[in-house]
Amino acid sequence: MESLQLWKNLGEKVAWVKQAYDLMSEEERYDAFYKTLEFGTAGMRGLLGIGPNRMNVYTVAKANVGFGQYLVETFKGEVETLKVAIAYDNRHQSREFAQVSARILSTYGIESYVFEKPRPTPELSFAVRELGCVGGIVVTASHNPKEYNGYKVYDETGCQLVDQKIARVIECVNAVGDETKVDLEHYDDSLVHGLDEAFDVQYLDKIKSIALRNETVKDLKVVFSSQHGTSYPLVPDILKELGYDVVVVEEQKQYDPDFTNTKSPNPEDKRSYELPLEYARKVDADLVLVCDPDADRMGICVKHNGTYEYLTGNQGGAVLQEYIYSTHRDLNTMPANPVMFNTVVTSDLGEKIAKSYDVSVEKTLTGFKYIGEKIEHHNTVKDKTFVFGYEESYGYLLADFVRDKDALQACVMVVESANYYHNQGMTLVDVLESLYETHGAYADNQIALTLSGAEGLSRISRLLDYFRTSDIKEIDGIEIVKVDDFLDGSMPEFPQSNVIKYHLENGSWIAIRPSGTEPKCKFYYCASGATLKDAQEMFERLSNAMQQHIDLVA
Repeated sequence: MESLQLWKNLGEKVAWVKQAYDLMSEEERYDAFYKTLEFGTAGMRGLLGIGPNRMNVYTVAKANVGFGQYLVETFKGEVETLKVAIAYDNRHQSREFAQVSARILSTYGIESYVFEKPRPTPELSFAVRELGCVGGIVVTASHNPKEYNGYKVYDETGCQLVDQKIARVIECVNAVGDETKVDLEHYDDSLVHGLDEAFDVQYLDKIKSIALRNETVKDLKVVFSSQHGTSYPLVPDILKELGYDVVVVEEQKQYDPDFTNTKSPNPEDKRSYELPLEYARKVDADLVLVCDPDADRMGICVKHNGTYEYLTGNQGGAVLQEYIYSTHRDLNTMPANPVMFNTVVTSDLGEKIAKSYDVSVEKTLTGFKYIGEKIEHHNTVKDKTFVFGYEESYGYLLADFVRDKDALQACVMVVESANYYHNQGMTLVDVLESLYETHGAYADNQIALTLSGAEGLSRISRLLDYFRTSDIKEIDGIEIVKVDDFLDGSMPEFPQSNVIKYHLENGSWIAIRPSGTEPKCKFYYCASGATLKDAQEMFERLSNAMQQHIDLVA
């Protein structure tokens, strides 16, 4: 591998590179050097370490060379001063990567506005728009384990770069060639500016503006955890300002790159709720909210009939929609031509709820950038009004001053809705059950196979090839009535993507896609039934049958 020798040469000049190389096993060396990090659905993300397949100052610098060239090429002559906003989370080297990004951009005459402390990804999206920037950068690995970091780029609307834009960035990055030759020593610090805590006020004022009702009785008790990430202190501060009783999980509020006091920083993982639930039981809380480290995802636990029940991302999206749409109806505030956006792997329940309130629905591929793109399109042509957007992976957006999923917005609206129903003698679980009675029950689940390294990547490819080429007619005796293949050009309304979706005769569906940010192959199930028990039994049937197919692919 040519890249291996280039990094060995670098190690002769940079001591920490040589030290890191000497500590690596042969297997680690192969994985670090056999390929370069690629942009996926949410940018570049990978393990920290040396080599072209790792997150380090050299690969980050190379990415910024490409992004800087793209920005100059795209906006030179159209915008007098090119500006970029940069945020970062609590992870190892996040601040360093943010500083490297700003310095590389300065060599292209681009001014950077860098947050002085870790801040939420959605606040970065807001900053791009508020400061009139031509782009944005967030250094984060979102909910990945502590060994990871990442780099996401945003356009002038505050939306992550969509396919046609990121393709040009990738061309520019690839043209750089050897990342070890990027000059890290010469830059113009006069073009790098700080964003202090005063900027938070502008963002939080916008968050407060999304409130729909101002109930006088606010006796709901909330336990909140930031999972050592960027949502603290912003979320508890704004909830307390709005009059809610909030108990913060003290052990998890510090910015900690090792996530010392949580078993997982991912709200999709029930282990992330263990300590917050201990708090909830002690204080008899009605609601538990957990954000991921960069505060774009949010998970919910609800006290219902004396026990705490988790809501999935699909279920959270369902109850939020019911509250938002019913409130607009009651207050006569529904905007003209309302539209909701979700993805091709999001539960059918949300679509049914939206349509019952005459809210139109548009679906996108996985990746909130596609939802942001649709918001911008409809705002430009002025034909539809955005009222809600969400993904099954715990990402929600309620107001479009941000163009990415926003856990702060979600926390405010979940607490408002839970408080409203609490005053009616209901929990969010009661609301969900009433939705099942009205629209039918769904068991929506995702099963992810973690397949790391070069061999894992190869097996993921073989799995997708198997499901794409095998003539599968049924799943556990239930006929497949339609197959959506988003890669072969048969779905022209979507960008081509490595996704397969089976529609079954009983209204259930199964989707398969490789993760764009983790070494995983994901299997999504939307199992329908007359009752929740029926739907859950259907999920078990479908997942067991799919596992038999998976086992055939070595």
